[in-house]
Amino acid sequence: MDSQQFDYVIVGGGTAGCLLANRLSADPSKRVCLLEAGGEDNWIWINIPVGYLYCIANPRTDWMFRTTKDAGLNGRDIHYARGRGLGGCSLINAMIYMRGQKRDYDQWAAITGDPAWTWDSVLPYFRKHEDSHRGSGQFHGSGGEIRVEEQRLSWKILDQFAQAAEQAGIPRTPDFNTGNNAGSGRFEVTQKTGVRWHAGKAFIRPVRKRPNLVIRSLSQAVRLVFEGSRCVGVEVRNAGDTGPATWLARARDEVVLSAGAIGTPQLLQLSGVGAPELLARHGIAVTHALPGVGENLQDHLQLRMAFKVRGIKTLNTMANSLWGKAMMGLEYAFLRSGPLTMAPSQLGVFWRSSDEHDTPNLQYHVQPLSLDKFGDPLHAFPAFTASVCNLRPSSRGHVRIQSSDPAAKPEIHCNYLSTEADRKVAAAALRLTRRIVSMPALQAYQPQEFLPGPQVQSDADLARAAGDIGTTIFHPVGTCRMGMADDALAVVDSRLRVIGLQGLRIADASVMPTITSGNTNAPTLMVAERAAAMILAR
Repeated sequence: MDSQQFDYVIVGGGTAGCLLANRLSADPSKRVCLLEAGGEDNWIWINIPVGYLYCIANPRTDWMFRTTKDAGLNGRDIHYARGRGLGGCSLINAMIYMRGQKRDYDQWAAITGDPAWTWDSVLPYFRKHEDSHRGSGQFHGSGGEIRVEEQRLSWKILDQFAQAAEQAGIPRTPDFNTGNNAGSGRFEVTQKTGVRWHAGKAFIRPVRKRPNLVIRSLSQAVRLVFEGSRCVGVEVRNAGDTGPATWLARARDEVVLSAGAIGTPQLLQLSGVGAPELLARHGIAVTHALPGVGENLQDHLQLRMAFKVRGIKTLNTMANSLWGKAMMGLEYAFLRSGPLTMAPSQLGVFWRSSDEHDTPNLQYHVQPLSLDKFGDPLHAFPAFTASVCNLRPSSRGHVRIQSSDPAAKPEIHCNYLSTEADRKVAAAALRLTRRIVSMPALQAYQPQEFLPGPQVQSDADLARAAGDIGTTIFHPVGTCRMGMADDALAVVDSRLRVIGLQGLRIADASVMPTITSGNTNAPTLMVAERAAAMILAR
């Protein structure tokens, strides 16, 4: 097999991998290889923010995973979008810049026994790559690669929802990213003057001509190569039209896995690193027994309540009109503003499902539209959606290979609503939504709940309805979690090194021991920034 020699080999050109490639190749004496199974980031719908409607469930930019049938979803399976291409999930995500809460990172520090993961310790790593419209300050950075801006449109229906939330006792907040995100406000987004600002654009384009940085797109890692307990390289299958069909990317220093919460455990298991009984089932020799690989899957389940309204504009009515579509296109073409700059959600609300929680455990994504599911047409009547998720679910799922074939999709079992605590929070969340919508600020528009419907009243019925209207919000984490030496299911230590192996590190959302209290793109960038600093310090 042909081989090429590098100092660092990064598997996965997504959010984390692009940042790592930028940082590690800054040393001209180090040769860096970035492997990405998808293609380049040169499709027009990647750049137009509303293009996520065309990128999700499109094999050009989406791995097209599906979950197993889930009892918590009343027997349904669901599409599980993961970004494919240079930029990864930042090509198709909601563009919402959200760090989570101080408590999230202080909890990571307690779980790992390493104070380097506290909020105060990680805040500089968030700030390092940020270019905030707010400028530089205690909580924000300027001049970094990731541009964070205010959204370039507004909707009266969302302003009214925020006012209704205030009437229900939820205050406004000017900034979700200071360690406590309680309140309502407009999400900030990773855009630059109305254009999606993804990780490939931010971290790879400025350094693409570095002679020591080799980028291989359409190149899928199929197996890690070990010599004893040391990972020395990656076997690569080339889907492009140049180079050998299969080749070996050898690493003198380290292989870094950044293939995400689905791809990273899958590659480890295919390489003989994981639970021995799972590997034996598929005829894979055990390289290193690590039973936690693929376990501890956590995700935010969004419960999408929808309400018909009268006498106020929503995207439903605009998008179902030829005139409305034309006006939206012209506004974007000339001003880079309006509905085509829309993130999937514009208004955020963070609050508590009950007084037993000291910080918000619920997040709303409120949208001036309604549809049955992403990819379906908007409804023909004016409506809005108030989607609410449990930020700290206790349910845990898993990611496991179903075959020794690298092309076979893994089993993704989310196990949503499998605990009584999660079902209790789901019922409380739906009740809180109804209370907000009942406030005077929205009554002039005669909101009528049609999902799940006003007939659903008891806690048991609400919990079951949550299974009918619930779907992923695309935040899988935790499948190669950090932990201490006595944690039987830990996969990496607090410096992100795979436990029991040498030359192998993981830097992506899979290492998060618990899910953050909000959208997960910004925390993944922070993890990658910390990993780069650790590697360079070594």
